[in-house]
Amino acid sequence: MTDRLFVEHFDTPTGQMVVATGADERLRIADWSDHEDRMLLLLRRQYRAEGFELRERDRKSAARRAFERYFDGELDALDALPTLTGGTDFQRQVWAALREIPAGTTWSYGALANHIHKPAAVRAVGLANGANPIAIAVPCHRVLGADGTLTGYGGGLARKQWLLRHEGVALDAELPF
Repeated sequence: MTDRLFVEHFDTPTGQMVVATGADERLRIADWSDHEDRMLLLLRRQYRAEGFELRERDRKSAARRAFERYFDGELDALDALPTLTGGTDFQRQVWAALREIPAGTTWSYGALANHIHKPAAVRAVGLANGANPIAIAVPCHRVLGADGTLTGYGGGLARKQWLLRHEGVALDAELPF
């Protein structure tokens, strides 16, 4: 059975975002419009044979309103937002752990692996982090390299830096945005 997802595009200080929610109002995907190809790839992986259909939403979803509040400075606005993702059991475990990292805090990939009681799975944690289909609400931007440096981010390192600074994290490097 094909799942119908309702899509919204809206402007943020980091560029235009796109979010998709299901009829159940749970957030299924969040990314930036300039990364829509990546978003569609993640959706295809998530829905596989069942498929999905995208429709433009005719009114603001609770998810969009939560993102707008986050960008307006209410940093915990996304914390209770209901989500639904595909992925493997391991990926969902990593994504659930990411939601436990408070705004203004960063963890290393090693700390994240330890948190899920799989200290040897640092590389797998990094791969799961990179496959996260829900930007910001599942805050993979809060994960840094072991030495505290900014490492890969699906939305680009400049966005990662902006998000961390928005949340009050002091960073040494300055990336152009």
